[in-house]
Amino acid sequence: MSIADRRRALGFTQEGFAEAVGVDRRTVGRWETGKSRPQPPQRPKVAEVLQMDLDELDALLTPAEVLPKPAQLASSVHHGPGDPDEMIRREFLRLLTVAGAVAAIPAGEVEALADGADDFGRMNGHLWQVYQLARAKHSVYPVVQSQLTALNDALRDGRAQMGSLCIAAGDLFQLAGELAFDANRYHAAAASYALAASASKEARAYDLWACALIRSAYVDLSERRYRQAADTVGAARRVALRGDSSLATKHWAAAVQAEAFAWLGDFDACEEALDEAEEVASLSGPVANGGWLRFDGSRLAEERGARYLQLNRLVLAETALKDALKLAPLAAGHSFRRRGAVLVDLAAIGAKRKDSEQVMQYGFEALRLARASGSGYVARRLQTLTAELGTLGRDRHIAELKAGIGTLTA
Repeated sequence: MSIADRRRALGFTQEGFAEAVGVDRRTVGRWETGKSRPQPPQRPKVAEVLQMDLDELDALLTPAEVLPKPAQLASSVHHGPGDPDEMIRREFLRLLTVAGAVAAIPAGEVEALADGADDFGRMNGHLWQVYQLARAKHSVYPVVQSQLTALNDALRDGRAQMGSLCIAAGDLFQLAGELAFDANRYHAAAASYALAASASKEARAYDLWACALIRSAYVDLSERRYRQAADTVGAARRVALRGDSSLATKHWAAAVQAEAFAWLGDFDACEEALDEAEEVASLSGPVANGGWLRFDGSRLAEERGARYLQLNRLVLAETALKDALKLAPLAAGHSFRRRGAVLVDLAAIGAKRKDSEQVMQYGFEALRLARASGSGYVARRLQTLTAELGTLGRDRHIAELKAGIGTLTA
């Protein structure tokens, strides 16, 4: 990936990227054609705007012909103490491969060991609640990391049944992935979701497994791999059919698959998937657990509006999105992430209509929410909006909005 590829993936125009970094657009052009490189004093800001660390930026700036050979690379690359997530994931994989001996625990000891797994379940459920209520999602991260370390310790020491620990891991790694995804750390999110899927599959926890696949598809959607996302969610729907039919898992999968179909421009397939998602209303009893499965149909108005916007059906989109803003969780602002996404979509409709007043009305509120919550997800959605703002000319307020978006950090 080049600087230009990374810039476009984050939704920046050359001008918007130059504004965010604090340089002239022609300077960005020289960087992208390889005629020059960011100078050392500029690199921290460039790395921040491109949402990568300095080592990753250096690798991106290194011409292919001078990259070290594979043998040299293997000996020179190391994971330092600043990458605890990677160490936890590797340790979990290692322990998973050697923990088969846990299955040989005599039957009389199993009941005594079950409490340890129950403790993880209770703690995981509590962490999901804290995550949902937290204004700044990243504040939950240290506790989740500590719990992941405790999970590895329990797996190493054989303090609970293997299956129970795999279920706890499938749950907890999904939450870790959510935190990484919200911070725009896609590689870490994908790795956590993959571990969650593997652990859930090992425990034959089908709904948990399907939810991990659905979350993994969100990474594909964010990186514009729409066909791959549709295939991944299709697999999740098949897994969910083996799960609990009273849960909303397969309906959530349909809702996410609708997004992939919308990006692929397939209106009929998108509508069919949305209609299937709405069948969640026919389920009786609790359809979600408030943790790794939270889909209960309450998001469908905003989901449908966002899909219509992708398909450029602006009247349908605006009606659905304005209905969504009236719903209690969004109207009260309890979910900054959800409300922020709806506001950005309404601003994008204004941009497509060249209605600068609508853009400012919704765009500035979304910007305020992104700053207040520190949500990388809302920031990322706003950054994709900047490409639409170029059609509105040199309006001073629009320029102010673009500058504000450019200063957001994930």
